[in-house]
Amino acid sequence: MADSTRCIAIVGAGFCGSVTAINLLRHAHTEPLRILLIDRDPHGRGLAYADHSSYSYLLNVPAGRMSAFSSEPLDFLRYAQLALPHVTADDFLPRVLYGQYLEEKLEQAEQAAPAHVRFERVRGTVQSLQVWRPSHTFILGFADGHEMTATEVVLALGNPPPAALPGSDGTREEPRFVENPWCDSGAKSRDETVLLVGTGLTMADIVASTVQTGHRPARMYAISRHGLVPPRQTAFRNSHAEFDPQPLLRAASVSMRQLFHVVRQITRDTERRGGDWREAVTFVRTVAPKLWSRLSHTERKRFLRHVRPYWDIHRHRLPPSTRAAVDELQSAHRLIVHAGKILQMEPKGNQVRVVWRPRGREESAVLVVDRVINCTGPDYRCTASREPLVQDLIANGLIQPDPLGIGLLTAGNGGIVNLFGRATRGLYYVGPMLRADHWEATAVHELREHAERLAHELTHPVVSRALAQNSH
Repeated sequence: MADSTRCIAIVGAGFCGSVTAINLLRHAHTEPLRILLIDRDPHGRGLAYADHSSYSYLLNVPAGRMSAFSSEPLDFLRYAQLALPHVTADDFLPRVLYGQYLEEKLEQAEQAAPAHVRFERVRGTVQSLQVWRPSHTFILGFADGHEMTATEVVLALGNPPPAALPGSDGTREEPRFVENPWCDSGAKSRDETVLLVGTGLTMADIVASTVQTGHRPARMYAISRHGLVPPRQTAFRNSHAEFDPQPLLRAASVSMRQLFHVVRQITRDTERRGGDWREAVTFVRTVAPKLWSRLSHTERKRFLRHVRPYWDIHRHRLPPSTRAAVDELQSAHRLIVHAGKILQMEPKGNQVRVVWRPRGREESAVLVVDRVINCTGPDYRCTASREPLVQDLIANGLIQPDPLGIGLLTAGNGGIVNLFGRATRGLYYVGPMLRADHWEATAVHELREHAERLAHELTHPVVSRALAQNSH
């Protein structure tokens, strides 16, 4: 490196990268420090909270639970009330507003940073990472051919794109196949027929956007393995004091089947007392990392195969207005939801011929639509990634994909476990692929704590490791 200044490079400027940078700027030591925030757009929004001018997508968590900081739980609500005074903690606000919030918090942290800390936004795409062994620094290779060095690297890569659909290769570059729904409004004309592959949050967002923008197609079909559509959020009580985690922890030590039965019993008991089943699901979510750690590899596989669709559908719920849009189109028979499996897709003139098998049947069925939109959600299988950086990390043995295909393996302090089962000194990860070790690692509530812990590790490494040892 050009000088001896410590340099931390954060690759990715979405929620995780930005919140990690904010915490580093807030808590940096007195030693000289250079922080690089690297992204195609390094301004703290990321794809999830970008400005989609055609439609204002909503957060699917109420404003009162969206603070970027665990020590300031109502921080986002207070920010929103400056522009929208009548907003309450139970309101579902536009994602673009949350993007503005993150961008402003990052700017404030940058302006308040002490003189010995230098913060730089680097516009570009990192495609390779090498460890320079003599001084144990990292060499980041960019798509345009230039390189930068750092003493530590934090990978905050965000959600990966969805997996390619069966038979979609021939249509992927054509307008009739939409691989990234966030770059498309969902329907181009009122006469279109559209197939949405997936029936979760992304599908619901696309449906809501067609209703709100007036681009309602002639008909929309949605297909997923189980045909489950997320229920709506409610303003339930968020108190966990009345729940006892011990039955859950004991059940997880036995089997997935036993844990499933205990969770169902807790939800029934909650409703019997006049409560909302969402209270119970939210409580289970708070102890999910401990439950996940107690499940054996075999039981985790059983969860992913048999229980995951039902957990996801109850865990990830919809804002009332989004669910209302889905209900409206279903009632008008303009949205038809199927349970089944896509077998093949092929061009047919200006349309797409889709062969699929309804759930529980052996014979296949055929749909002919104007467009297909991939709403299957992120594909966390690192080995299937088309991202050059992820491919490079695997090829060089710097990351170890989780054997269940849901993320990558990390150490307790956020360090990335390499191919040899050891954490590479100075290389860290924060983001949704932590689900390999923690399961619940997709919402702001979990991710902000991971970002805070990682920033603490980077600024107070000795203290962080002592705390980690005492907690076990």
